[in-house]
Amino acid sequence: MIIQPFHIIGISSRTTNENGQSAVDIPALWQRFMAEQIADSIPDKISPDIYCLYTDYERDHTRPYTTIIGCRVNNLGAIPEGLTGLAIEGGNYNLETVKGNISEGLVFYAWVKIWNSGMARAFRTDFEVYGQKAIEPENAIVDIFISV
Repeated sequence: MIIQPFHIIGISSRTTNENGQSAVDIPALWQRFMAEQIADSIPDKISPDIYCLYTDYERDHTRPYTTIIGCRVNNLGAIPEGLTGLAIEGGNYNLETVKGNISEGLVFYAWVKIWNSGMARAFRTDFEVYGQKAIEPENAIVDIFISV
């Protein structure tokens, strides 16, 4: 599917899947996003949906990359201090939709499946969308978009 360019503002962290580091860093980023109510400080949001992006890959999913958790915005004209803005170029994406309990590793296990799928990935910007269908964490539906 073709995704049009869009903008995100949120918080970011550089991490890697090596030695399980992302399993520490990404939950910590989520914890900070929720505890500090970062979504409330993001200006000009298009919707309340939360995006978790993986971008700036050093090479592929086995090397360092940047994770950004934030919201889609109309533009990057007003990025609050301490937050990160990113323009996503858009392009071709595969969509994987997962259903189940987020707290039981639903999204993590989906990524393990994607990593082992042999999919010809572009390693530009991949992202998950947590919208209305993900409000109930025990019975969530999360869309994962993989750049190809």
